[in-house]
Amino acid sequence: MRHLIFISLIFVTGLLCAQQLPGFKPSGLFNEQQLVIEDSPPGTRFLINAPLAGFGDGDRVLLILYALPNGNTIEQTTGKRLREGDDWHYDIQHVGAQTRFLREVISDRTVVVAYLENDRRSWPAWNAATPDYRDMVKGMVNSITSLFEPWQPELVLNGHSGGGRFIFSYIDAHEQIPSEVKRIAYLDSNYGYDDTLYGPKIVSWLKSGRDKYLCTLAYNDSVVVYNGKPLVSPTGGTWYRSKVMKDYFGGSFRLKERQRDSLLWVSSRDRRIEFIFKPNPEGKIYHTRQVEYNGFIHSILSGTRHEQKGYSYFGSRAYSDMIADTEVMPIRRLNIPVRDPSAEGGAAFMKRIRDLSREEREEEIYKAAAAGNIPGFLRQTVTLRGEFNDLNGTPHTLEYEVMPDYLAIGSDDDFCRIPMNPRTAQRLADLFGASMLTARLSDHIWSQADVRLEPFFYKPVGNANELATKFEEHNAQIEKQLAEAGGRPGQLVAGIKKDVIISSRLAERSDRVVIYGWHKPDGNPIQPVYSGHVWWYVDYSHGIRFMNRQVLLDGRPADVTELLKDPVMFRVLSIEELPVKVQY
Repeated sequence: MRHLIFISLIFVTGLLCAQQLPGFKPSGLFNEQQLVIEDSPPGTRFLINAPLAGFGDGDRVLLILYALPNGNTIEQTTGKRLREGDDWHYDIQHVGAQTRFLREVISDRTVVVAYLENDRRSWPAWNAATPDYRDMVKGMVNSITSLFEPWQPELVLNGHSGGGRFIFSYIDAHEQIPSEVKRIAYLDSNYGYDDTLYGPKIVSWLKSGRDKYLCTLAYNDSVVVYNGKPLVSPTGGTWYRSKVMKDYFGGSFRLKERQRDSLLWVSSRDRRIEFIFKPNPEGKIYHTRQVEYNGFIHSILSGTRHEQKGYSYFGSRAYSDMIADTEVMPIRRLNIPVRDPSAEGGAAFMKRIRDLSREEREEEIYKAAAAGNIPGFLRQTVTLRGEFNDLNGTPHTLEYEVMPDYLAIGSDDDFCRIPMNPRTAQRLADLFGASMLTARLSDHIWSQADVRLEPFFYKPVGNANELATKFEEHNAQIEKQLAEAGGRPGQLVAGIKKDVIISSRLAERSDRVVIYGWHKPDGNPIQPVYSGHVWWYVDYSHGIRFMNRQVLLDGRPADVTELLKDPVMFRVLSIEELPVKVQY
């Protein structure tokens, strides 16, 4: 009995300590939570992995930015136990398991890792194709860092293989390396090092405080012959570049060399600077071994009191019991820009657009929403699950994320739900990585809603229902009903507007807007699927509720647009008889 009580206390304590961050999803593994950011900027994908605890008052975050090696995905870099048929890349880095080792060792910081990938699977190639790569890299780092601003994040720039190019690009973007960068680690990745470009900046940064660390790992790749050709040029490999770095820093710091096992260690007296060279008399390829053999662990612990304790660099895996059995990737986050605190509120915005033409009003709506002038509670999507049949009657499990309410302009304290035409909505959907709903999902959302309100409508009087003043009036009425029902922002709300939906009818008449819903308390929609209005028609009753375009279908990521085109699978999302091949 006492044993059961002890287990219960541990469970309750774990729940009390858990702190799910906005937008993050629990992975179900090792008490972790994760967030995926995709196409922000275009062609990039980031996974941010954090523990479920460690985000209270007084906590500090150690944010490790890990730029992926050439050719590898995030899933392969985090790693998992190999099963029959799995790609071998899942078993060569295990940065996920090595991070778990670090979390057990580092007690004064909350360790967070951001995995940085691009669609070219190479940061050097991405740079070459991106003229403004410096500003883009700087923006990526700032965007990720801002998620942890309350915990004063300390940054680690880390990367393997071509990931070193990301680190150099970040340095390129600054006159001086920012003080919040506490550690730079090159895991066989400093191919692009140049004394003139990077030596002075790194030396100045290292001299700026005793909390700055540099760790560089390299093996003798200059003697490797692969497929009958040298693996690298005489001056192109990390062996050569690391020696150049070592010689340059030796002019500013006293470096000491020592041989340990099969490695040459070169470090400063305080061990804040460390180069580890792996001689290679047999001409083997040790490129990934430098990460796998506890290299990521060492790159974070070098020079600290934890160095070489509980693990050995280039020794056997110290993290074997921390490798996940499977990969877990959450649905990517909607790419809604951060709201500028100085952006106008909903009341001021509505006043400004009252007398604009229909076309001008739509453009102002687009510009405001595209700039991120959207309440915070709409950014925290609600995850819904349901079982739906495909055209053949086969059941499938669908997991999808929707905004809890209809799109609005303004802040959490001052906003107005804003109707718009479907082409404006589609522009925003494309920008955010979102989709409009289908009739099936509109029904499902109503069935799962936390708050279901009675539809409130106005009799048509001329074109009054199409004016911005009527939009404001209806918004005020909804707020009144919500308050009376005890509702609060962020709850899933239904029954307040018709949904502008995507439909197979657009294939016949692309110049129409298709609407559906406005469910009554008994669940029946006032508005059946209707495409009688021309595309630019908008009135107060129309609402835009975005869903994440990426869903999980039977546990695997899928794209709404592609599913709706599929001749069999479209019925999982749609009540209609034909696939949806045309959008607004």
